[in-house]
Amino acid sequence: RIHYKKIVLQRQFYADFVLFDKIILEAKATSMLVDSFTMQTLNYLKASGLQLGLIANFGQSSFTSKRIVF
Repeated sequence: RIHYKKIVLQRQFYADFVLFDKIILEAKATSMLVDSFTMQTLNYLKASGLQLGLIANFGQSSFTSKRIVF
């Protein structure tokens, strides 16, 4: 659920995974990481009140990841 100014919004967001109730993990399978993935993860962090997000990309020739701190 998303709380904004003491109101529960009707919109819901679903992160791919939430690890240990502290880390949002977004799993991707694309040719490259783009800024929209970072913005999506930041929005999830803001909405959830969590501080750490990870973007994991399995779509390139080798594994790539990005750490997001809010």
